[in-house]
Amino acid sequence: MAEITAALVKELREKTGAGMMDCKRALNETGGKLEDAEDWLRKKGLSAAAKKAGRVAAEGLVGVATSGKSGAIVEVNAETDFVARNESFQGFVRTLTGVALAKGGDGETLKAAGYPGSVRNVGEELAHLMAGVGENMVLRRAQRLEVKEGTVAGYVHSALSPGLGKIGALVALESTGNAEKLAELGRQLAMHVAASLPEYLDIASVDAAALEREREVHREKARASGKPDAIVEKMVEGGVRKQFYERVVLLEQKYIKDEEMSVGKVLAAAAKEVGAPVKIAGFVRFALGEGIAKQQGDFAAEVAAAVKPR
Repeated sequence: MAEITAALVKELREKTGAGMMDCKRALNETGGKLEDAEDWLRKKGLSAAAKKAGRVAAEGLVGVATSGKSGAIVEVNAETDFVARNESFQGFVRTLTGVALAKGGDGETLKAAGYPGSVRNVGEELAHLMAGVGENMVLRRAQRLEVKEGTVAGYVHSALSPGLGKIGALVALESTGNAEKLAELGRQLAMHVAASLPEYLDIASVDAAALEREREVHREKARASGKPDAIVEKMVEGGVRKQFYERVVLLEQKYIKDEEMSVGKVLAAAAKEVGAPVKIAGFVRFALGEGIAKQQGDFAAEVAAAVKPR
């Protein structure tokens, strides 16, 4: 068996474009034989996947799964919306969401977890799927919520199939109240989170720098009125509450089902309904592709170029 040197790993990586750890494993599996290692990577789909990895993946699916006191949400990206309708891709995202629910962890941690029904781990299974479908795919992020008492509820907006769509949300509720009523409240609040894009749970958790920037904007507007400084500061705080807190703080937002009430007031009222105080312990919202710079292309031109005689 040839010695697995750093130079040998580097050479294989340069030839295949596969990841360093995948190259090292391939060499170990093939006794240090370079050509056999290259074939091993190709059979595993890792070499082919690497060639696609530079392409922008901003489509795909968000998966949501809950089970009583815990819930998980994942985002897996692909290059085109067509893949989101592919049964194999949907099956992968659904299974992955189940793994996230059982094991927790972020996207990088999940990649090392075993993939149910396969000898491969999650990362290898994704690479295998990439090779079969022919598109770059990325396990972008994952999050799990859990409570000791209460429930974690989920919601998927315009689901393509159960638990899978383009916008998903989780809400964790702490309470010892009626489980059935609590679950329904949680589902409604998860729907609210999906629709209303809160950034913070409560006023105390608002980022200090973001708050000061907002105050300065309102301060400049108020000063233009020529009012005394004491009045200006009152105008600032009023503006911050109405135009900032009610926009980004979950408990201060107007409830989507009844805009006469804030989410905080909804929780207070719900305590009587479920038979115990209700507290939001956490929430998370994933919107597919948010923050990813999408490439704009002319599809018709691409097709024409592909069929044009060379």
